[in-house]
Amino acid sequence: MTRRALSRIPDLIDGSHPTRSVLRLLRRRPGRMLVAVLAFTMKEVPLWFLPVVTAAIIDIVAGRGEVSAVVWWFVLASVLLLQNYPNHILYTRNFMTVVRDTGADLRNALAARLQSLSIGYHTRVSSSIVQTKVVRDVENVELMLQQVTHPLLSAAMVMTGALAMTAIAVPQFLPVYALAVPIAIGIRYGMRNRSRARNEVFRREVETLSARVGEMASLIPVTRAHGLEETAVTRVASGADGVRRAGLHLDMLNGHVASISWVAMQLLGVGCLVLAAVFSLTDFLPITPGEVVLLSTYFTLLTGGLTQLLMLIPVGARGLESVRSIAEVLQEPDLELNEGRRAIAAVDGAITLEKASHRYADAETDALHEIDLEIPAGATVAFVGSSGSGKSTLLNLVLGFVRPSGGRILLDGLDMQTLDMRTVRRFVSVVPQESVLFEGSIRDNIAYGMPDATDERIVRALRDANAWDFVQEQPHGWNTVVGERGARLSGGQRQRLAIARALVRDPRILLLDEATSALDPESEGLVKQALERLMRGRTTLVVAHRLSTIRQADRIVVLEQGRIVESGAHDELLAADGRYAKLHLTQSGLT
Repeated sequence: MTRRALSRIPDLIDGSHPTRSVLRLLRRRPGRMLVAVLAFTMKEVPLWFLPVVTAAIIDIVAGRGEVSAVVWWFVLASVLLLQNYPNHILYTRNFMTVVRDTGADLRNALAARLQSLSIGYHTRVSSSIVQTKVVRDVENVELMLQQVTHPLLSAAMVMTGALAMTAIAVPQFLPVYALAVPIAIGIRYGMRNRSRARNEVFRREVETLSARVGEMASLIPVTRAHGLEETAVTRVASGADGVRRAGLHLDMLNGHVASISWVAMQLLGVGCLVLAAVFSLTDFLPITPGEVVLLSTYFTLLTGGLTQLLMLIPVGARGLESVRSIAEVLQEPDLELNEGRRAIAAVDGAITLEKASHRYADAETDALHEIDLEIPAGATVAFVGSSGSGKSTLLNLVLGFVRPSGGRILLDGLDMQTLDMRTVRRFVSVVPQESVLFEGSIRDNIAYGMPDATDERIVRALRDANAWDFVQEQPHGWNTVVGERGARLSGGQRQRLAIARALVRDPRILLLDEATSALDPESEGLVKQALERLMRGRTTLVVAHRLSTIRQADRIVVLEQGRIVESGAHDELLAADGRYAKLHLTQSGLT
C-alpha cells in the first residue's frame, strides 16, 4: 500500500466512535465489499426460501396434490442449495481479502505512526504495550469482522426474506415478528456501557501484563545476578492476577448476556408457534398447516439470528475496544513534525548552538540552559561532565530527538527547526554505549537500510572497524545470525559492528555516546582504533566518561547543570586547573 494511502488511515480512526471507524475502513474497498454483499445475498436465499418450499409441500400432502408438484419444488430447492457453494467462495474471497488487507493496513499505519511519534512518546510508553497494540489489537479487529459480519448479514437477509414472505402469505402476523427486534435491541443497549467498561479494564490489564513480561525478559541477567528471580515472578504474577480478575468479570457479564438473550428469543419462538396454531384452530386467521410451519420456521430463524448476534456482543465489544486502543496511537498528537519542512540533499557538518535551551515536560529547571557553541565542519568536540549535566540532552538536540525550548540550533547556517530531520539524519551516524543489533545476519545488520551496498563496501567498513577478522571466524562468516540484540557476540564485537554500520554510510556528522565505556581494555583498544578511522574528516560529537578517550579532541566542553563551565583543548583545560583538571586528576588517581 502507498505511503499516501497509509497516511489517511489515522483520519478514519476515531476512538470515541469505533463502529463508525470500522465502517470507514471497510468503505475503502467498495468494489470488493459490493461483490461480497451481493454474493452473500445470493448464497443466503435458501435460508429464507426453504420454509416456503416446506410449507408448499406440506400443503400439497395435506390436500392430496400431485407428485409432480412436489418434484418441481424439489428441483427449485436443489438449484437454490447448489448455488450456495460458488457464491460462498466468492463472498469469502472478497470479504476476507478486505479483512486481511484492513488488518495489514492497520499494522502498517501503526508502524508508520510509531516512526513519526516523538522520542518522548517512546520513552513514556512501554515497547511491550506498543507490540500488543500492533499484534493483539489488530487481530481482535480482524476476528470481530470475521465473526460478526456473517451473522449480521445473515440476520439481515433472513429478516428481510421472512418479512417479505410473511407479508405475502399472512400479513396479519407481521406485528408478532416486530416484537423480536425491540427486545434484542433492548438487551444490546442494556449491556453496552457495562460491556465497554469491562472490556477497557481487561485491555488495560493485558497491556500492564505485557509491559511487565517485557520488563522481566530484558532484566533477566540483572535479576539472575542478584538472586531476584522470586521478585520478578511475583511482579509478573501480580499482573497475571489482574488479567485473571478482569477477565472473569468480563466472562460473567458475557454469560449474563448469553443466557438472557437465549431465554428471551426461545420464549418468543415458542410463543410464535403456539400463537400461529391457536389462530389456525380458532379460525381467527385463515392459516393452513403449511403456513403454521412457515410462520414458526421464519420466527425461529429470525430469533435464532438475533440470538447469534447477541451472543457475539463479547466479540464485538472486544474488537471495538481494540479499535479504541489502536486510535490511541494513530491519534497521538506528540509527533516529530517534519512534513512540509525543508529537505536536505547535502550536509557539510557545521553546527552552531545559539543560546539553545531545553526543558523536559514537568521539569522545574532547564536540562540545558542558553548554550552558545560553534562546531566547525570536520571538527571533533567532546562533552564531559557529571551525570545529569546535559550531555545526552545536547546530543538529542543535535539529532532532533528533542526540540529547543529556547534559542536555536543551526546546521550549515540553517535553523534546524525549519528542516526535515529525516533527510538530515541520512548524513548522521550514531554509535551508542550499547550498540543495538537486530535478529539477523552480520551482513544484514551492517547494510541495514542500504539494500544497494556492495560486498566490497561492506568488507571495507568491517576492516576499518577492526571487525573483519572475527567476522571471518564465525561459523557462517557474515551470514552468521547474531541473535536477538546481538546476544551471541561480545560487547566489543557488537561495538565494532556498530562502527562498521556507521562507516558503510559514510556520514558527515558522527555522534559517539559513551562508545567505549562498557568495554574491557583489549576491546577498548580495538574500538578506539576503529573510531579514529571513523572520525577522520567528519564532524564528531563525543560524550565520554573516560577522559583518556578524548585527549585528541579539537575541543573539550565541560557541562555542569546544563551550562558550559569550561571549554578548550586538553592541555589548555589542564593548565586552567578547573573542573576538567579535577576530573582528570580523579580518574588518573583511580587508574
